[in-house]
Amino acid sequence: PDGLVYTFHLRAGVPWVKYDAKTKQVVKVKNGEGKDRMVTAQDFEYGILRTLDPKTASDYAYVLTYVISNAFQFNSGEITDTAKVGVKAIDDATLRITFLEPVVYNLNIAGMWVCHAQPSWLIEEKKDRWTETGNQQSYGPFTLKEWIHDSSLTLVKNPFWPADMPNIPQSKIDEVTFSMLDSTPAFAEFEAGNLDVAGIPLSDVDRVKADPKLSKQVENVPAMGTEFYAFNVKKAPLDDVRVRRALSYAIDRKSLIDNIVKGQGEPAPWFCRPGAAACPTPDKYPNLGIKYDPAKSKSELDAYLKEKNLTADKLNLTLTYNTTEGNKKIAEAIAAMWKEILGLNVKITNMERKVFYAQRTSDPNMQIMRSSWVQDYQDANNFDKEVFSTGGAFMDITRWSDSKFDEMCATAAKEQDPAKRMELYSQADQYLVVEQAVIAPLYWYSGLVIYQPHVKHTPSVTGYDWFEKWDISK
Repeated sequence: PDGLVYTFHLRAGVPWVKYDAKTKQVVKVKNGEGKDRMVTAQDFEYGILRTLDPKTASDYAYVLTYVISNAFQFNSGEITDTAKVGVKAIDDATLRITFLEPVVYNLNIAGMWVCHAQPSWLIEEKKDRWTETGNQQSYGPFTLKEWIHDSSLTLVKNPFWPADMPNIPQSKIDEVTFSMLDSTPAFAEFEAGNLDVAGIPLSDVDRVKADPKLSKQVENVPAMGTEFYAFNVKKAPLDDVRVRRALSYAIDRKSLIDNIVKGQGEPAPWFCRPGAAACPTPDKYPNLGIKYDPAKSKSELDAYLKEKNLTADKLNLTLTYNTTEGNKKIAEAIAAMWKEILGLNVKITNMERKVFYAQRTSDPNMQIMRSSWVQDYQDANNFDKEVFSTGGAFMDITRWSDSKFDEMCATAAKEQDPAKRMELYSQADQYLVVEQAVIAPLYWYSGLVIYQPHVKHTPSVTGYDWFEKWDISK
């Protein structure tokens, strides 16, 4: 009733399972007494506490530290007594979670993977290798068959998953293999008949759309995410908001979608992706955010240059992206816009993905960085607060912390009225992308996905696929 304490009642009879390579079957996991291990509330308690344990060093622990009682204190090492954290297994079938505030997204976070049950007995034995082939134990419609790092991952149907589980049915597909390929080789494998589903590389989009056969197999699939460029607000000349605004105003987002991304997205004047709860929508907020405006762009930069007694050619700016064909084309197109509108010669550099992601946070000299965010749960809080507020996911990338923005997000999180809540997040986004110009939003995600004719897929509103709801025609 107070919106703080939630009690969850687990369904009985859901076993832990694993794939047995010898018998080539999925089998139930046994405990020390030879009995089936069933998923219990204690497994969920263990999973949440392990996520929060500073020894685990979970990248996603911060999501829970924002909402669960004493989660931040435990994760930061301020307290070590897990009994003080707001998660408790009352008995095998009852879990209680105590939240910090009565906000509408508490249940969304409780359903995230960071709150899933974890097998304590297995983790204690196998340590960091508990998810490897032959070790992993799980529950759900699939379990792991094989994981060949940087190559492929294969899931198999769990025959012991309850057939009448609401909204999560038993899979109709026996096996799903993910090939870890870049878009170009993956699409080549699709055309060779070796993959059932693939994205379409930008260089092939026009050809596929013009092909009478392939074009009928394509769908534009929405995804709850945003592509943007992050600015390091501590690195000159980006430490001046006028420079950041000038760069953002100079980006023709519609041209980017039409000519570079080939229709795979929607121009984004602000960060929070419409469709997530409380995110502003273009129909209700047509004038929100930052849009292509060459005159404003030049005015902002000219004011800065006059004050500093500089010319545009004297500004040293570098744009860095993780290496992909699409990121390269986008970077080149935007650098050309900056050259045309502002007379800037922006240097473009690229890095391998892992190196780039590590360096964005560790290198204080990086300036403009290709960035993206895809929702973890469908709420504006997962965009604005958890990405850009103090302690958020991108604080170490932008080097930006602002108490006013923090308070705006905190107020919006507590608001119960949907319309008022959306208005509050619209104000937060305006502050983020225009008044402070911490980022240059580019586009909201959607992607062209091509399917073999025998694939019967259920579209996902989140952009995440639920293969237990798919089928293969005979």
